[in-house]
Amino acid sequence: MSMRPKGLPEIPEQTVLVARSAFPQGSLAMRVRDRLTEVFVDEPFAGAFGVRGAPGLSPGVLGLVTVLQFAEDLTDRQAAAMAVRAIGWKYALGVELTDTGFDASVLSRFRARLAEHGMERVLFDRLLEHCRAEGLVTAGGRQRTDSTHVISAVRDLNRLELAGESVRAALEALAVAAPSWLAGAVDVAEFAHRYGPRVDGWRMPASQTKRDRLAQVFGQDALALCRAAWAPGAPGWIREIETVRALRQILVQTYYLRTDAKGREVIVKRAADDEGVPPGQLRLASPYDRDARWAAKGEDLFWMGYKVQTPTTQKVTSSSRSSRV
Repeated sequence: MSMRPKGLPEIPEQTVLVARSAFPQGSLAMRVRDRLTEVFVDEPFAGAFGVRGAPGLSPGVLGLVTVLQFAEDLTDRQAAAMAVRAIGWKYALGVELTDTGFDASVLSRFRARLAEHGMERVLFDRLLEHCRAEGLVTAGGRQRTDSTHVISAVRDLNRLELAGESVRAALEALAVAAPSWLAGAVDVAEFAHRYGPRVDGWRMPASQTKRDRLAQVFGQDALALCRAAWAPGAPGWIREIETVRALRQILVQTYYLRTDAKGREVIVKRAADDEGVPPGQLRLASPYDRDARWAAKGEDLFWMGYKVQTPTTQKVTSSSRSSRV
């Protein structure tokens, strides 16, 4: 993918007419375009893109979409949909009213490219610098520390998906790091059939009975893989693979072993706190990010990610008190 520096395109005349008619006072997206155009240029991102090959979408445009996405708390799919159906967004992006937009996966690939080249803060720093220069943000007075939420860059998984995806993640890592050992530890053909595609809730069986059976299969597979990895003859370094360690912890937090009436060992999915389900601050929520956790703030905000401490400013005047973040 290459980049042809051009920044935000001119807004088509018809798009301007329709947007101004629909929003005489302007919308958030329109105000961002009108006041912050200089922020969303391509040149600062040149180091993350090549000069040969088919040109990709303008990083300035994708940066604008990212800012609007964050401001309106949208998923990638929702943001891509807004670029197609929202007149204000079409105005901001400088596209025709008939423009069909872009695929949602472009946004995640754009973020990954910035992270790969150490450019995570470029857009934020440019935005902050411009807003400070325009007097849109100012320095405050006293600071206090508050906690805010940061959403992790991994999929939200329910407990059944997590159980299956943790096995899949460990298998993928072992298939690369120790293929010969893996072939002798499990039935590779059977596991490949079961865990080839990503474990997704949309493909889960609708019947609760079948879902319970699938949960048991995931647990049995996880137990078999962990027992093989922690067997005395297994290479010690296998147990240090991140997804293998995560598999073991997810297995323990999701299942327990018991003996049935016939004396057989069976694996059972934990159903409630009284069956040993660990609290949210200890429970893994993804096999790919061991630090991400399910968390809540108040009664309405729930997310999977992190809590960070952020300073906020507070200004006090002689006649009134006002807080400004």
